[in-house]
Amino acid sequence: MGSAVAFFLATLSLSPARAESPTHMVIATVPTIASATTYIADAKGYLRDAGIDAEIQKIDSVSTAMPMLASGRVQVAQGGLSAAYWNGLSQGMPLIMAFEGGSSPLNHHILLSPAAKDKIKTIADLKGKVVALNAPGSIIGYDLYKVLGSAGLTFKDVEIKYIGFPQMGIALQNGAVDAAVNVPPFGDLAIEKGLGIKWIDTDAYLKPSPVSIVHYVINADWAKQNSDLAHRLFIAIARGTRDYCQAYHHGPNRDEVINIMMKYGVAGTHETLDKFPWQAHDPNGRFNMASLLDVQDWYYNDGMIKQKFTAEQLVDQSYAEDAAKKLGPFEVINKGDKLGGCR
Repeated sequence: MGSAVAFFLATLSLSPARAESPTHMVIATVPTIASATTYIADAKGYLRDAGIDAEIQKIDSVSTAMPMLASGRVQVAQGGLSAAYWNGLSQGMPLIMAFEGGSSPLNHHILLSPAAKDKIKTIADLKGKVVALNAPGSIIGYDLYKVLGSAGLTFKDVEIKYIGFPQMGIALQNGAVDAAVNVPPFGDLAIEKGLGIKWIDTDAYLKPSPVSIVHYVINADWAKQNSDLAHRLFIAIARGTRDYCQAYHHGPNRDEVINIMMKYGVAGTHETLDKFPWQAHDPNGRFNMASLLDVQDWYYNDGMIKQKFTAEQLVDQSYAEDAAKKLGPFEVINKGDKLGGCR
């Protein structure tokens, strides 16, 4: 009953927005399973309820959206953490993380090429090998950094090639790379098609956990000028996130959420998206700050960023706190599901 009352009050608080013309807003997303939280919020009318006419733009990496965010062409971007965010802050760009957009268990894997599967048996065997990452400064490199570090290796011990997630399978198949760090659903599709061999689940190496690896970044100037709208935006995103988490735990809305993913261009069929593992989310969009600061240390120590920031400079936690207050406690419908995360 308490959750129902909280939800009613949250919905009631959005009613003034419905009486006005919705505000046009551009939200940039990388079309992966993790981005389903945004797609759900759009498809189910949660953004419209918040007084937002959303334009969803696809991007290859959130790092490419930083200049668009800073210029105001995009108000919000969702995607993996990247050094570009920290470097943008160093340059005085009006950026701030507002909401967690994906966390562990991540179900990221290091895949091996068919030609290398008999040559690479241990992490130490990666020394001197060619490993694919999706982009310079991408958070996916953090996975590789942690795995290599467990064997006393660093990035200097391997040759890095930058290849987009959808193309990694072909690169593995033709031997252009020996290994690749990939994410759902692209890595799972490559495995299913026999293009790469599943080897290491990187979740076992990522500490402190849960690892906050995907974020929503907003234009801080826009958010200050439109504070009420920005908070309503993330209440809508939180509603989408909670629907996602119910589906993540194999709740009664799983088919509906998969259909939404397909509608918005997430790769895969209904069958494969149901079968492949999904990233977790915090139902209220809260970051694990210990994880975020550890990622910052990695970027800084490896020379990818020149300046470190405090937790308060990196994240405006008021959006997650407001969402938790307005929507009330989150409870998983499928009590028997044992998956970690999304709780």
